[in-house]
Amino acid sequence: MKPTGTDPRILSLAAEVAKSPEHNVPVILLKLKEILNNTPLGSSELKKIKQDIYCYDLIQYCLLVLSQDCSRIQGGWTTISQLTQILSHCCVGLEPGEDAEEFYNELLPSAAENFLILGRQLQTCFINAAKGEEKDKLLHFFQIVTDSLFWLLGGHVQLIQNVLQSDHFLLLLQTDNVQIGSTVMTMVQNILQINSGDLLRIEGKTLHSILDEVVFKLLSTPSPVLRSTATKLLLLMAESHQEILILLRLSACYKGLRNLLNKQEPGTEFSQELRQLIGLLSPKVYQGVEEQKLHQAACLIQAYWKGFQTRKRLKKLPSAVITLQRSFRAKRTKLLLKLNRQKEEEDRRLQLQLQRQRAMRLYRELRLSMLEIVHPGQVEKHNREIEEKSALIIQKHWRGYRERKNFRQQRPSLTEYKAAVTLQRATLKFLAKCRKKKKLFAPWQGLRELTDARRVELKQQVDDYVRRHPSSQMSDVTSKELHSQAQQQLQHYFMGRALEERTQQHREALMAQISTNIEQLMKAPSLKEAEGKEPELFLSRSRPVAAKAKQAHLTTLKHMQAPWWQKLGEEAGEEVDVPKDELSVELGTLFIGGTKPP
Repeated sequence: MKPTGTDPRILSLAAEVAKSPEHNVPVILLKLKEILNNTPLGSSELKKIKQDIYCYDLIQYCLLVLSQDCSRIQGGWTTISQLTQILSHCCVGLEPGEDAEEFYNELLPSAAENFLILGRQLQTCFINAAKGEEKDKLLHFFQIVTDSLFWLLGGHVQLIQNVLQSDHFLLLLQTDNVQIGSTVMTMVQNILQINSGDLLRIEGKTLHSILDEVVFKLLSTPSPVLRSTATKLLLLMAESHQEILILLRLSACYKGLRNLLNKQEPGTEFSQELRQLIGLLSPKVYQGVEEQKLHQAACLIQAYWKGFQTRKRLKKLPSAVITLQRSFRAKRTKLLLKLNRQKEEEDRRLQLQLQRQRAMRLYRELRLSMLEIVHPGQVEKHNREIEEKSALIIQKHWRGYRERKNFRQQRPSLTEYKAAVTLQRATLKFLAKCRKKKKLFAPWQGLRELTDARRVELKQQVDDYVRRHPSSQMSDVTSKELHSQAQQQLQHYFMGRALEERTQQHREALMAQISTNIEQLMKAPSLKEAEGKEPELFLSRSRPVAAKAKQAHLTTLKHMQAPWWQKLGEEAGEEVDVPKDELSVELGTLFIGGTKPP
């Protein structure tokens, strides 16, 4: 979305870039430098101009130009170095708005990578250059590119980790040229002064490569400028991070580093930084660093432990409060229950006392009424009878109490007696089973000798059994005849099923007719109320017809209830004999001919 109120210079520049050929675009983009320089730093107008430049994709055009071959760009390295300055100044302090994710995740890393690639190209051209003036110009362009990269990293510190992990950066650092190496290490030193925490976030292999290169330049380079820069950079890294100091002190790769540093020439410009570095690598300092590290670790462990205990205590606090409230409420409930029980006992005692007083008063009133009713000569006899009844009641309660007390005392002995009986019963059953098993598993003592009479008796029993249970063997001919008979009977049965279905339909029709007749009979008026020919509608034609129908009905029912294997030998339509008693009993309960049985 294009912003409103865009600077006309940006509009005209964007239109010119869009209409111009590709080889003229870098020269046109240089006009952005004049626009940025004429705007006061830190003003809202500068922010607005940067936002307009980003919205009209002029920053993307700068990136595309920097990614091209420098030999094809008009103006060469002069144009490229100025474009790097323009790109770094436009990216710092820019508020991308809705495209923030694309700006921070794609555009900025791409710009930093292009700066490093340009630095590698300038390094190669500087090494291959023959003339001194040409080398000075290339070195100047290289410094401009590094300054632009540093300016970009100062505004966006999240790019420092990407730059330190880049292969192009390691190649720049590993150069043997004094000017290039000094410029690169100075840039690294400035970057670490901005944010040294990113140095430990990079991979261990990359960190070791950087340390190896700095130590190599410190010990092996004859140039005092390069050695001084390497010393300052290594001192800054060691002072900023104790992990790097411990690595330099304990790692096998840097064994003997302190002795080699002691052999360096004294009185040099960087002797003070060198002494500080040697002092850091000394055992006393290392011991102090170790103690400080242990102290920090102990503080960290204590902080984590105290935090854990506090969180645990806070997590348990609701349950502790709930437990406290529960115990308090339970105690209060018990106290209230105890007070209620005491109050109930007090009320019960008062009621009992009132009942006793009322009973005594009623008893005395009854005595007075009895004295008024009873003859004076019978008063003594009446009092004696009352005393005898009272004595009987007292004796009854006392004997009941004594027997209950004796029963409670005798209950353990009664329980023991029942237990003894149970044990005896179980023991007797067990002994009986053992005796039975002994009889079953007794050793075989041989057979008794058979007498002639016993032999005759056994032979007779065998003959009787054989006679009663003849052999079930059957010849093939008999089996085939039996099979053919079964097939014929089954065929006869299936052929008679059609007749049974027609009989069933006829039966259902008769049942429907009977139901209709019964319904009409239930709705019919009584004989006194009937008029005309209404009674004749319920008269049967004859009693023999009804009897015959009943007999046919019973025959069909019995034939239906019989199993199928009993129907195999019967012919279809064969009648079943029905006892006359059964027929007469059922006919006696049937309403026939408009009459009812007595």
